[in-house]
Amino acid sequence: MVLALGCQKPAAAQSLAATSPPSLVTAVDVSPLVAKVKGSVVNITVETERRVARGDVPESPFDFFFRGAPNGRSGPPGAGKQRGLGTGFLVDGKGHVLTNAHVVDGADTVKVKLADEREMKAKVKGRDERLDIAVLELESPPNLPHVPLGSSESLKVGESVVAIGNPFGLGHTVTMGIVSAKGRAIGAGPYDDFIQTDASINPGNSGGPLFNVRGEVVGMNTAINPSGQGIGFAIPSDELRRVLEPLLAAGHVERGQLGVRIQDVDEKIASAMSLEGTRGALVGEVVDGSAAAKAGLKPGDVIVAVDGTPVPHARDLSRAVGQRAPKKTVKLDVVRSGAKLTVSVVLDKLQEEKTASTAAERGPAPASVGSLGIDVTDADGGGARIRRVAPGSPAEGAVRPGDVVVELNKKRVASATDLAEGMRAAPTGKPVLLMVRRDGSTRYVAIERS
Repeated sequence: MVLALGCQKPAAAQSLAATSPPSLVTAVDVSPLVAKVKGSVVNITVETERRVARGDVPESPFDFFFRGAPNGRSGPPGAGKQRGLGTGFLVDGKGHVLTNAHVVDGADTVKVKLADEREMKAKVKGRDERLDIAVLELESPPNLPHVPLGSSESLKVGESVVAIGNPFGLGHTVTMGIVSAKGRAIGAGPYDDFIQTDASINPGNSGGPLFNVRGEVVGMNTAINPSGQGIGFAIPSDELRRVLEPLLAAGHVERGQLGVRIQDVDEKIASAMSLEGTRGALVGEVVDGSAAAKAGLKPGDVIVAVDGTPVPHARDLSRAVGQRAPKKTVKLDVVRSGAKLTVSVVLDKLQEEKTASTAAERGPAPASVGSLGIDVTDADGGGARIRRVAPGSPAEGAVRPGDVVVELNKKRVASATDLAEGMRAAPTGKPVLLMVRRDGSTRYVAIERS
């Protein structure tokens, strides 16, 4: 049977067309996009006078992801000048450039090279080390092209993206890929929320823009996984937009703070605490005098929402609080001993944390808690200090020598004897819940007994 043009397809042909998988999207020609935005991307060169040996230089948490030379920098160890490379992009007509904070960390001089090969000096206008973002200001900037910040929230996994940068000094290198994932936590800090992309990025790409196909910046290329290929990470543009104004106005960003130490809820902890699921941030410790303490939060509370927005993991609480200013009132949905309540908290100003190490204490011969596989002794100030964890025991991997058990199933542990007696009285058939103090902080650990 021959079909005339414009006539209706037979039913079989219609059915086949309806059930066929969609065709793959063909490659996108990004040359017009590159021509449009290239002038806004700049190469950054920094020089730092080295005054100490290389081994004495503290590294940024982001250095791990750009192996080779720290911060993409080169130069002999010891005294002398160290040269580093990076990328940035112009965000307004006043000569303000966004880049990574680690690109300009400790820089004595910063120079910017434009796409047309012109060079000019720049100064660091503001830095936010927690998100690894910096703003530079060009000296006597000419009228330069700049690019808009798009919405990373509306960015979709699988969407095409383009990276432009200065990898290994090869300025204005263009690569293309897709968004592999969103909301990635890579261990760079408490506010991890990275866009993962397979667009090729390398040392020198730090601080460069990640564009969508409309020429909007949706991220700042920041990190790579040194053991993988095609795995790069970018700070979302919504975070860039959030900190840009305070960095321009004050040179730094002020964040709110609750004053709690938190952790994720795993299945064992959920079982031990009779929780309905593993979502939320479990409060392990409330700092005396903090905003959380004044609001009545307690260890063992599980924070499940901030201002009505769910908190799936502990990092989501850190991120939500960090996005709010000091003195702002937030409403926390909390689960406490099976009951649901709402707590209003006026946030403190985030301060740099100071952690104190706890030295191992000498005490009497350790007592054995056989059902857990640990030996404990009395700890100075109260609690049961773990002296030994038996290989292959239920406690292996959950606790370690030097930890101090201060609670068992929400009841205070004053001594090694307290812990041993409490274990004998604890109900069987579910994990035991320990509050453990380690290096000045506390956390909950759930252990199934043998």
